[in-house]
Amino acid sequence: MRDEPDTDLALMKFGIGQPVPRSEDPKLLRGEGRYTDDVNLANQAYAVMVRSRHAHAILRGIDLAPARAMPGVLGIYTQADLEAGGFGPLKCPVAFPNRDGSPMKTPPRPALAKDKVRFVGEAVAVVVAETAAQAKDAAEAVMLDVGELPAVTDPAAALAPGAPQLHDAAPGNLVLDYHYGDADAVAAAFARATHVTRLEIVSNRVVVNAMEPRAAIGSYDPAGGRWTLHVGSQGVFGMRGSLAKDVLNVAPDRVHVLTGNVGGSFGMKAPVYPEYPCVLFAARALARPVKWTDERSESFVSDHHGRDHQRIAELALDADGHFLAVRLTGYGNAGAFIYPPLPATINAVKNVVDVYRTPVIEVNSKIAFTNTTPVAAYRGAGRPEGNYYMERLIDTAAHEMGIDRIELRRRNHIPPQAMPYKAPSGMLYDSGEFTSVLDKALAAADWTGFEARKADSRGRGKLRGRGVGSYLEVTAPPGKEMGGIRFEADGSVTMISGTLDYGQGHAAPFAQVLVEKLGIPFEKLRLIQGDSDELKAGGGTGGSRSMLVAGQAFVEASAQVVDRGRQIAAHLLEAAVADIEFDRGRFVIAGTDRGIGIMELARRLHAGAALPPDVPPSLDVAHVSDTPPSSFPNGCHVAEVEIDPETGAIDVVRYVMVNDFGTVINPLLVEGQAHGGVVQGIGQALMERTVFSEQGQPLAGSYMDYALPRAADAPAFTVQSHPVPARTNILGVKGCGEAGCAGALPSVMNAVIDALSERGIRHLDMPATPERVWRALQGR
Repeated sequence: MRDEPDTDLALMKFGIGQPVPRSEDPKLLRGEGRYTDDVNLANQAYAVMVRSRHAHAILRGIDLAPARAMPGVLGIYTQADLEAGGFGPLKCPVAFPNRDGSPMKTPPRPALAKDKVRFVGEAVAVVVAETAAQAKDAAEAVMLDVGELPAVTDPAAALAPGAPQLHDAAPGNLVLDYHYGDADAVAAAFARATHVTRLEIVSNRVVVNAMEPRAAIGSYDPAGGRWTLHVGSQGVFGMRGSLAKDVLNVAPDRVHVLTGNVGGSFGMKAPVYPEYPCVLFAARALARPVKWTDERSESFVSDHHGRDHQRIAELALDADGHFLAVRLTGYGNAGAFIYPPLPATINAVKNVVDVYRTPVIEVNSKIAFTNTTPVAAYRGAGRPEGNYYMERLIDTAAHEMGIDRIELRRRNHIPPQAMPYKAPSGMLYDSGEFTSVLDKALAAADWTGFEARKADSRGRGKLRGRGVGSYLEVTAPPGKEMGGIRFEADGSVTMISGTLDYGQGHAAPFAQVLVEKLGIPFEKLRLIQGDSDELKAGGGTGGSRSMLVAGQAFVEASAQVVDRGRQIAAHLLEAAVADIEFDRGRFVIAGTDRGIGIMELARRLHAGAALPPDVPPSLDVAHVSDTPPSSFPNGCHVAEVEIDPETGAIDVVRYVMVNDFGTVINPLLVEGQAHGGVVQGIGQALMERTVFSEQGQPLAGSYMDYALPRAADAPAFTVQSHPVPARTNILGVKGCGEAGCAGALPSVMNAVIDALSERGIRHLDMPATPERVWRALQGR
C-alpha cells in the first residue's frame, strides 16, 4: 500500500515546467507580509538621519546642543563617535585595475560625513529619540557649519582640468581608467572597414524607487557581544560578511542578519548603507533596539541610483555588412563614492557582443567621482546597456548602408552550429538559436502587416514606428550557494538557500524542483533565505542567477538526501543498500513492491526509529554547491509606438517578446518577470530623468518631478518562449530576471527613431520625453 499522495498527479500540477502561482501571494494579499518596518522590538527607540543640503562643502562643525535639549532625544551621534566606538568605514568590495595596471581608487566611505560633504542627502549625524516624530524634530534642529564649495555632476566635466575635487585619494576625480580588448587589432579592423557607424549615446541616470523604502532595526546583546540587524537586503550572508569584516571588525558569527519580505530592490538594497552601522552603534550605546525607516523624499537622494553612462559607440563593417569590430569609449558616473563599477566595465564587455559574430571588441571607460548620489547596480547592471548600444548601432548602420535592418541582423547572427562559441568578451556561449528567435518574434509581431497599421496611425495624425531589440545577457559569475533540506517534526520540509527573494517568488519554483527530484508534496515545502544563522554559504540574489545556482544546489542536495534515504530505508526494510531504488518519492526494494515513501521515512525517524551507528541519523542535508558558470539568456523583442507630433507624447501600442530562458521551471513567474523588466525598460526609455542643478541640487526629488511608468503606459504583452536548454548546468536554466530591460531599451528606442525618421531624425537619447521629442520635431 502506497503511503504518499499520487506522485504523478503532483508532478502534473507542481513539477518542473508547471505554471504554479507564487506561494507567498495569498499571505501578501491579505496584508500579512512582514517587511522590515513591520518589525517592532520591545523598548525600541527611533532614529532619523541628519542629511546634507549641500552637494559639496567643508564641514566645519556640527551644533548638536539645541537638538539634544529637545523632548525625547536619547542621543545624537557623529562620525567621531562611530570611530571612537571602533566602527570602520564602508568599503568597495570589488576593484578593477587601471589600463596601466595600477589599482582603482577606492577611498572608504564613512557612515557619517566627517570633514566634508560630497552630495545632497549624505548623512552627517543620526538622532535617536523615544518616537520617530521627536527624532525628526530634533534632526531638523541640528545646525551644520559649512563652507560651500563648487560642485560637479557630469563625469566628463569632473575629469576636466580645474574641476572641483571630491577626494584627496583620487586626483582629478578619476576612479578608474578601464580598458578591455586588443586596441591594435580593433584599430586595424576599423582601418580596413568599408563602413563605420558612430553614435554618441547615453544611458540615463535613474532613481530606483523600490516599492518598499529601506529600513533597519539594530540591537546588541552585551552578554554575548552579538549584533542583530533586521534589514531589507538581497542576501543576508553577504550582508553579514560585509558588516562583520568592514564595519564592526568582529567574527561573522557575532553578527546576525535577518531579512523578511522585501518590497523590491533591483540591485539597490544589496550593499551596506550608512544607516545600518548607525542603528547598530546607537543600539549598543543606548542598550536598547533602534529603528530607522526611510521616507520617500530621502530615498530619492540616499538610495543608490542606477545607470548614468555616456558613450561613443562605434561599429566597423565590411562591404557586405559583416561586423568587423565594436568599440565603446566614454564615461561612467560613480557619484560621490565608489561601489563596484560593473556596468561600465566588465558587464559592458560581456554584453555588447549580443547575439552577433564580432571578431574583436574594445571597451574604454573612465569612471569619475561627482557630487551626486552614488551609482550602483540597477536591474541588469550594464547588461541592458551593452545590448542597447549594439542594437542602436545596427539600426543606424543598416540605414547608412542601405541594408534591411532585419537582414543585417540575420547576416551577423552566431549560428547554432557554431556552439560552443568563444566570444571576444572571453565568454563561451554554450547554446542559442538566435535567428529562429528573431523569426519567431517577427511572425508574432505581424511584421509584414505593419504598413497597414502605420497608414491607420497617419490617418489619425500620428507617427508610427517599429523597433527590434535582440539581446543576450551574461548572468552573474560562479560562486558558492547553499542548498539545505530539512525534514521537520511537524511533517513539513524546509528548504534553505542563500539566495533571497525580493519579489521574484522563489518559494514556488524551488519547491517545484524538490517535487520533481524527491517527490515531496508541494504544500509541505517551506523556504528559509533571510536568516544568516541558518546559512553556511550564500551569494544572494542578483545577476539573474537564483534558479541557476539555487536550483543546482537543491538538485545536488536532493541526490544526497536520496543517498542517505537509501541507507536508512535499507535498514528499515531489511535489505541491502544496493537493492534500494528511489523513484517519485519512494524507496523500493528492487524487483518487489516493498518500499517506504520519503515522507513516511522522515516521520519514522522523528518518531525515534532505532538506527545502527553506520546509518545516517536523518535525511537532512546542508549542502554547499560550487555553482555553474554564467548562462546566456537571450531573445528578441519587437515594439511599436505611436507619437503625437503636436505634443511629442509617445504610446507603446504593441509589444511582442520571444525569450530563450533555457528550461523554464515556472512559466507563470517567468512571464511576470519579463513583464516587470519591460515596464522598467519603458520607464527608462521614455520618462525617467534624473536632473541636477549646476550646484548639485537634485531637481527631480519626488513623484511630482520624476515620472515612473504606470499601468496605462504598458501595452498588452505577447510573450512566447523558445527554450534552448543550457548545457552548463544541471537544470538547463538560463535566468530571466533582467532580460526584460535588455530587450525593452533597444526595441522601444529603435521604434521611436523609426517613427521619427520620416521627419529626418536618426537619433535621440533616452529618455524620449514628450518635451525632448517635441523639440526634436521642431528642430530645436
